[in-house]
Formats: sequence, C-alpha cells, structure tokens
Amino acid sequence: MINTHASEQAAAYHSPPKSRATELLLSPVNNKQLANLCGALDENLRQIETALDVSIARRGERFTLRGEAGQRARASEALQQFYAQAKDTLSVDDIQLGLIELLNRPVRHIASGGGLAPALLTRKTELHGRTPRQIEYLKHIQEHDITFGTGPAGTGKTYLAVASAVDAFERELVQRIVLTRPAVEAGERLGFLPGDLAQKVDPYLRPLYDALYDLMGFERVGKLFERGAIEIAPLAYMRGRTLNHAFIILDEAQNTTPEQMKMFLTRIGIGAKAVVTGDVTQIDLQRGQKSGLIEARQILREVRGIAFTEFLKEDVVRHPLVARIVSAYEAHTAALEAHAAAPAGHGEA
Repeated sequence: MINTHASEQAAAYHSPPKSRATELLLSPVNNKQLANLCGALDENLRQIETALDVSIARRGERFTLRGEAGQRARASEALQQFYAQAKDTLSVDDIQLGLIELLNRPVRHIASGGGLAPALLTRKTELHGRTPRQIEYLKHIQEHDITFGTGPAGTGKTYLAVASAVDAFERELVQRIVLTRPAVEAGERLGFLPGDLAQKVDPYLRPLYDALYDLMGFERVGKLFERGAIEIAPLAYMRGRTLNHAFIILDEAQNTTPEQMKMFLTRIGIGAKAVVTGDVTQIDLQRGQKSGLIEARQILREVRGIAFTEFLKEDVVRHPLVARIVSAYEAHTAALEAHAAAPAGHGEA
C-alpha cells in the first residue's frame, strides 16, 4: 500500500505560484522499487518532468515537486502509480504510455461508453486504446467497413490500423492483409532507384513492415508473405484490382490525389474492410494539387457505413515533446493565417 504525505510549503507573499512545492513520501520504503521507479540516471523522472511540466527533486523516498498546482497533483499521482508498478523494471516506454493513460483517465470512461476498449488478438497482449479517440478509432474499425483516421504524427493511426488488421486475420474474419501507401516523395517514378520493385518501394513501406513484425513476429510475417496472405504494395499498383475478403490499409493518404483516393475506395470487394490514415498537415503533393484525403472527408462525411476519427495532439503516444512540437506548429500556422487575413494597415501619417 502507498501512503502519501503532501503539504504546501510556505511561500513568501511575493513569490509566484510556480515556486510552491508538494512533498510526497512513498512508503513502505523499498530501495529496489525506488530504483526501478527512477530508472537509470533518473531517466524515468525526467520523462515525468517533461510530460507534466514539473521539476522533481528526490532524497531517498521523499520527492519534492515544483510547478503549477494541477501539474504537481498529476505528477504526485503518476509517481504513486509507477511506484506501485515498480516491482519490475520500468522502461521509458512504460512511463510514457502510463502518463498518456493518466492524462486521459478523466474522460476515458465517458468516451468508451462505460464499456471496455476493444481487445485485439495480436502478439502484444497488452495492446489497447490508451486515449478516448484511440478507443473510438478501434471501435469504428470493428463496426464499419471503411474507417478514416486522421491527425498528427504519433497518435497511433497506422499502428492501431495494422493491429486491427492482424486481429481480423487471426480471428479468420479476413483471408489476407493488404497494406499500401503512395510513393509521392519520388513522384511515383521509382525507376531511378536501385534494385527490383520491392527494393525500390521498401523505404516508403518500411513503417508498415515494422508494425507487422512487432505484432506478429518476423518469422511468421515472412511465411505469410510467401503464402500471399500479406501483401504490401505502392498505391499505383492497386488500379484494376478488386480486393475481396481482405483487410486493406491505405497509409499516408494525405499524399493521394482525388483520383487515386476514388480508385482506392472502389477496389474494396465482398467481405473486405478498409482503413485510411493520414495527416493533412503533412502533404507532400505538388503545390496546388488537392489532397484526395481532404476531398474524401468532405464528400463522404455523411455516407452511411463510413466512420471518421480525428485525432488531436492529446492522443500523441510518442515522446512527450512530440505533443508540444505539434502544438507549436499549430500555433505558428494559426498566427500566419491570422496575419494573412488581417486587413492591410493604412500606414502612419
């Protein structure tokens, strides 16, 4: 059991709120758990500081937290939670994912309708939605034949889509998995790259390979490739095909043209399920070329049987700084748009 003792240290009347501190005492004292909690060179504590914008000082089992009151409370809760889990070594990933769940806990139950998040049958038994929109995304994929997942990098759009594809394959709901993405960075002209077709497109499809290997294991994925049960191909090679009883994922869809998006969506056959993922803030198309993903969201928004999940920076499950980077870019873009929309000044007399 964890006992805490929190007290607000007396601060001078002129001191700003940020100078106040919360003291946290973790007990019963266990040096191994304390070492696992802090991590090598206190790296786990640094992750908590970065994610929650607090500073943490430690002397033995006593922690001093400084920052805004609300952030100190969250940091205190996080330290207690991780200390309870620290009977085993805690990795940086354990800390980062635990922090995301902690920050989303107040709305998690509401967002999931009071029920459990969808369980996925993959090699990673602990895999589940960690934010309200991730839970919504997984439910949309299970309940709809076509699902669009859009939002910033690091929100799990592609990884959860691949996990859902693996889950459907393992449950024999589909006969194969087809993963595709446009090779826009090379202008769809891959001839100048060395090697055969697989080697030419490999750099574009590597994130999909990595997700498969993580969720199914290297050897099993290799065997399924040989059997044709898993196929990865550039979007240009989807034309003219009809994909039946397959789970199809179109990744990096912001780099499709409207014609390519329509072509892809009309490939879906009997017993098939499709997921389209993309980030409309990272379009690599030529200037003036409209994104097929943006157009599809406008045209298909009210079509029955199609679901849309729009992720926000709060759903980022990478390094805590990624969410701050996304916020900074959003603020910069908003400032530029506001400046462009402002009427021209008349100048000084």
